[in-house]
Amino acid sequence: MSSILGFVQTIVPFLFVLGVLIFVHELGHFLVARWYGVKVLAFSLGFGPKLIKVTRGDTEYCISAIPLGGYVKLAGETAEDKPSGDPTEFLSKSKWIRFQVYLAGPVMNIALALILTTVVLTQGADVPLYRSAPPVIGALAADGVAAKAGVQVGDRIVRVNDTAVETWDQFDLAVMPRANREIELAIDRSGAPVSIILTPAAEGRFDIGTIGVAPVLRPQVMFINPNSPGERAGFQLRDVILAVNGETGLGREGIISRIQKSANAEMTFTVERTGAPQALVVTPELVGEIGMIGMQISAGETRRVEPGFVEAARMSVDETWQSSKAIGTTLAGLFTRETPVNQLMGPVAIAEISGATAQLGWVALLSLMAMISLNLGLLNLMPIPVLDGGHIAILAMEGLARRDFSVKVKERILVAGFATILLLMVTVIYNDVARLLR
Repeated sequence: MSSILGFVQTIVPFLFVLGVLIFVHELGHFLVARWYGVKVLAFSLGFGPKLIKVTRGDTEYCISAIPLGGYVKLAGETAEDKPSGDPTEFLSKSKWIRFQVYLAGPVMNIALALILTTVVLTQGADVPLYRSAPPVIGALAADGVAAKAGVQVGDRIVRVNDTAVETWDQFDLAVMPRANREIELAIDRSGAPVSIILTPAAEGRFDIGTIGVAPVLRPQVMFINPNSPGERAGFQLRDVILAVNGETGLGREGIISRIQKSANAEMTFTVERTGAPQALVVTPELVGEIGMIGMQISAGETRRVEPGFVEAARMSVDETWQSSKAIGTTLAGLFTRETPVNQLMGPVAIAEISGATAQLGWVALLSLMAMISLNLGLLNLMPIPVLDGGHIAILAMEGLARRDFSVKVKERILVAGFATILLLMVTVIYNDVARLLR
């Protein structure tokens, strides 16, 4: 029974996410085609046998059995359709109009990513401060790759290979795709340049590159229960914990461990509030067999972000642009071999992530949808025949050549594109199966 429930919790969010993204993509093609008077013969979510279909006007709307895509069928779309020259046929329209029809699908996915990110940002969030801070090493895993290679606490990582890294986010993006592949770290160690070559280890089912380092983290008070020992002692939200009974450098787990062992015994906390340190004395209460002070403590400092709609929209544009650059680098890396193909995810992995994310709530699911929608939009703009970007590239080449390519040339181009997409599909499905077996 539990396995059936788990399957349902995975497949329903997956179908929801994929269905919305495909619908929005194909809706873009559909609306622009209709705007320019192109006859639309079919609008399908999915491929293969049609499960549900209904005809309205000239268009058949249907849901098909294989949910891994969709299509809009236009009248006279290809030479194989034997266009008659009717002005409602796709090939009767100018290259500029056909360009807009092809572009509309990816643009709709990117627009959806912007909208969803804006909605997510308006909900507010506690943003870890270290993400936008310089990548200065605060801790090392004793048996980690970095420690063994000679990286030290306090080192400031300047570059990963030839890529400058100014924040922890940039550092993570540079290291995560390079599991089991040698990299060079350029380090600033107390003003002296140091170069260290190491190989990130692969972590988790998705082979995420990691070198076993952590930022400088200072635990912070995130929530205080009313009438709790913490509230009576004078703790306030956002207090940063510097020391406990004079002991500095403690992480979240260390602080909690000492609280639990100190029931009914006074403890002196040194906290930083508005930039100034002060001492607070608290006596943990015995709850069950452990001491508690009624506070939630985060591992590191955060800042609360609660933008209005206009500010959220501005932040969404910036975040989407940064994500687009990262995705572009990843896609380009497929051709330069900088992006390992074993990290590419197929439908099984996306379904698994969708199910897990859905259990975190609708905000997390919308955030995942925004990320996948942006990926889908940019992927479709790649100049690979069969994809929208491939059709756009062919139109551009025909425009530069000032003549239309022959049917035979286009067929060869499309066959090459189909072979590329098929190879990509085989690769991601192989990756999914390999992860399941592991």
